[in-house]
Amino acid sequence: MAAPRRIMEVSIGEADLARLEAIARSRTEPAGRVERARILLAYRADPSTYAVGAAIGVTHHTVLRCLDRAVRLGVMGALEDSPRPGKPPEITDDAKAWLISLACQKAKDLAYPHELWTTRLLARHVREHAAAVGHPCLAGIVQGTVCKILARHEVKPHKVRYYLERREAFEAKMADVLCVYREVAILRASETAETNVAIISYDEKPGIQAIANTAPDLPPQPGSHAGFARDHEYQRHGTLSLLAGIDLLTGKVHACVEDRHRSREFVGFLKRLDDAYPADTAIKLILDNHSAHISKETKAWLATQPEGRFSFVFTPKHGSWLNLVEGFFSKMARSLLRHIRVASKLELKTRILAYLDDINSEPVIHTWTYKIGEAA
Repeated sequence: MAAPRRIMEVSIGEADLARLEAIARSRTEPAGRVERARILLAYRADPSTYAVGAAIGVTHHTVLRCLDRAVRLGVMGALEDSPRPGKPPEITDDAKAWLISLACQKAKDLAYPHELWTTRLLARHVREHAAAVGHPCLAGIVQGTVCKILARHEVKPHKVRYYLERREAFEAKMADVLCVYREVAILRASETAETNVAIISYDEKPGIQAIANTAPDLPPQPGSHAGFARDHEYQRHGTLSLLAGIDLLTGKVHACVEDRHRSREFVGFLKRLDDAYPADTAIKLILDNHSAHISKETKAWLATQPEGRFSFVFTPKHGSWLNLVEGFFSKMARSLLRHIRVASKLELKTRILAYLDDINSEPVIHTWTYKIGEAA
């Protein structure tokens, strides 16, 4: 008489069932996990170890071991490999900690000419100094083992991730700029038609290159090439600097194009603003911390002006993005300066001024919204 079939009770909840089905269909999961998931699903449908083994392609003993682990460890725990006996690790935890501490230092701090570690250099340093510091188990370490230890502790000493440190008084200076933008919003919302205040967002765009072609551009041709074809070689004619300020109340762009952007060019721009507005108008400029803005020459000229005629609000260090004119420069670079080719610096200057005239024919009022509600 045949022995009664032994049925093992394996509880599979709805959540576990969905995960088992996903693993059983997966093409990226380890093969062992996929096989065990298929065993559990097959046993749920037909509780026969022999039938499941035949369907999956394994012995019924393998099915029994999987079911036994599911009963003891749970359904998901049964999918993992059991820890296997092996040779005890030769590299101690203290030795690994010492290696990681080395990786967290710069190579130059240990008298190497390198700024940062390479894994090969770190492995060599560890081999040479491990025995002296009491970690002889690292005396024969190779580069691959160093890489594995670093990866396990998520340390990458050969890489640099940049960050931006906020300098002193960043928040206070940002608040000053935001208050000016808040003032602009209030003035624009006011019913008063005229105001005796002009608020200018100013900056320089230096290094605009005057580049000429050495061969003519070839126009697009349907079926051949969709865009313009241009010879790789070019000729440089020098650079120009654009000094520009946007009136945040009217949208008008005040600008001049110069060969350089020193104090004398900045003072020349201020003189342009002085001529552009009535004498009783207070001109307030938002600008960065360029040396020309606070030079002796600039301060000497400002001292000759009536009190209250000019006032400066400086963006914080590393905070030039707070200046609205940066967005105008970005648009200009994308629409006018991108791919531009000219025969001379004079042509480049003429085309930039023509672009600004076109902008001023229909001024666009630039607005600022980021954190403006937090301005006092």
